[in-house]
Amino acid sequence: IQIGHPALRIFPVLAILVSLMISTGCHSAPPPPKTLQLGWRPVETFTGQGNSQTDSFDIASTQWRIRWEAKAEGAAVPGKFHVMVHSAISGRPLMEAIDQNGPGIGTAYVAENPRLYHLVVESQGLNWKMSVDEGVVSYAK
Repeated sequence: IQIGHPALRIFPVLAILVSLMISTGCHSAPPPPKTLQLGWRPVETFTGQGNSQTDSFDIASTQWRIRWEAKAEGAAVPGKFHVMVHSAISGRPLMEAIDQNGPGIGTAYVAENPRLYHLVVESQGLNWKMSVDEGVVSYAK
């Protein structure tokens, strides 16, 4: 039995082919899962010698770091460099970040709640500098 013109018989075949292509996954693969990465945003830089309390700075994330360097003022004194993290709201000490005898360089990582902070520096015989960086999470491209 023939139904209509021969060209019209192609349409049911096309409809079947299209539905098969759709149902068998004729589409692109899902994108790979995105990877989280941690970057660092500069917040403040402090330099000095001797004892000091820094200005307050605001940290909005729960991860931040202090990159520091302490250099000897003179050859005779080995020096000491000690830094405490304080809440700038209450003034209370939260953690010891750096305890260095003599010159040195390093990074101290801080995991605290977002808030205003300041640093209290005790230093003898050393010139020091510190950079505070805030952790920023983003997706890798």
